Amino acid sequence: MAETSIPSKEDASATGPLASGLALEIGVATLARLILNTSRRFPYTFAPALSRSLGVPLTAVTSLLAVNQATGVLCPIFGPLGDRWGYRLMMLAGLSMLGLGMLAGGLLPVYGVVLVALFMAGLGRCFFDPALQSYVGERVPYQRRGRAVGVIEFSWAGSSLVGIPLVGLMMERLGWRSPFFVLGGLALLGAVLLGTVIPSDGRRQFGARGRIGFREAWQRLSQERAAMGAIGFSLLVAAANDNLFVIYGVWLEMSFGLSILALGAATTVIGVAELLGEGLTAWIADRVGLKRATLAGLVLSGLSYALLPLVGHSLLLSLISLFVIFVTFEFTIVTALSLFTEILPAARGTMMSSNVAAISIGRMLGTLIGGPVWLVGGLMATGLASAIICGLALGCLVWGLRNWQA
Repeated sequence: MAETSIPSKEDASATGPLASGLALEIGVATLARLILNTSRRFPYTFAPALSRSLGVPLTAVTSLLAVNQATGVLCPIFGPLGDRWGYRLMMLAGLSMLGLGMLAGGLLPVYGVVLVALFMAGLGRCFFDPALQSYVGERVPYQRRGRAVGVIEFSWAGSSLVGIPLVGLMMERLGWRSPFFVLGGLALLGAVLLGTVIPSDGRRQFGARGRIGFREAWQRLSQERAAMGAIGFSLLVAAANDNLFVIYGVWLEMSFGLSILALGAATTVIGVAELLGEGLTAWIADRVGLKRATLAGLVLSGLSYALLPLVGHSLLLSLISLFVIFVTFEFTIVTALSLFTEILPAARGTMMSSNVAAISIGRMLGTLIGGPVWLVGGLMATGLASAIICGLALGCLVWGLRNWQA
C-alpha cells in the first residue's frame, strides 16, 4: 500500500516566510551533528594514543569502539519515542547524553568511564540522527528534501576533514583528555542553541503525528512493503561498502608499499569523495527525483565496485577508483535517506531509526566478511562481492518501491 503525503501548514511555510528560520534550524542542527560525528569517530583514529594514555592494551580500546558501533542496533527501541514525544525532545536528549558522557570521560580518565562515555556517544546518535531526519521530513517539502538532507550530511564528511584533525591538534597541544572536555562542552552548547531555534512540539500541530504508540508504529512499519525494501537496501549497501573499507588500507599497503602517512592521505581522498557525494545530493537529487537518483546512484556504485579489480594494478587509477566508489556510495545513501523520510510519514521516527539500525548491522556484516573474502580471492573477490551485494540491494529497493509514490 503506497503512502501518500498531504502538504501540511509547516510544509507550506517552509517555502514562504519561514524559509530563513528553517535554514537556521538546519544550520544549527548540522553543526550539532558535526560535534556528534566527531565525538564518535575520533577514537578510531587515535586508538593507539588512547591505549597508551589509559594504560590498557589496544584490544581494550577496540572493545570501546565495538560498544560504540553496537549501539546502532538499539536505535529502533527509541524511534517510536520520537513519534510519540516529539523529535525536538529526542534531539536535545541525544546531545545532552553526548555532552555529559564526554565531560565524564575527561573528568574521570579511567577505562570504565571512557567506555561509558563512548557508549553514551553512540546512544546519543540513536536519539539524535533519526529524530533529526524525521524532523526534516516533517518540516521540509518533499521536493526540497534532498537538498536539506544533503546539507545535514556535510557533518559526516566534515568530521573527518575538519573535526578529527582538530582533535589531533588538541591532543598534541593540550593532552589526550582535552577533546572530551571540548566536545562535551560544545555538545551541551549545541543542545541549548538547538532548543532555542527549534520550536517546541507543543507550539506545532502535534496531531500530524497523532502521538502514535509503539505497537501501532511497528505494525505500520512491518506492513509497509516500501519500508521493508528500504531497510533491506540500507543493510546491503552498508555491507557492500564496509566489505571494501575494512581491507582497503591493507590492499594499498601490500600492493604499493604505502607508508602510514600516504595511507592517511588516501583517507583524505575518501573524505573529499564523501563531501562531494553529499554535495551532489544537495545539488541534483531533487531535480532528478529522489527515487530515480537513488536507483541511478546504486547502479553506478555497483559498477564502480566491479571495475575496481581491473584498475587495481595502478596506484593512480586505484585512488581514482576509490574516489568514485565513495562518491557514488555517499550520493546513494544520502539520497536514499532523503527518500526514506517520506515512506512512513505517520511514523517517521520508527522508520528512520530502523534504517539507522539496518546500516549499523550492515556495517558489522561487511566488516565480518571483508577479511575472509580478501583472504580467499584478494581484490577481485572483494570487488565482485561488493558489486553482487549492491545488486541484491537494488532488488530490495525495486521490490519495495514498486507502485510506491510520495
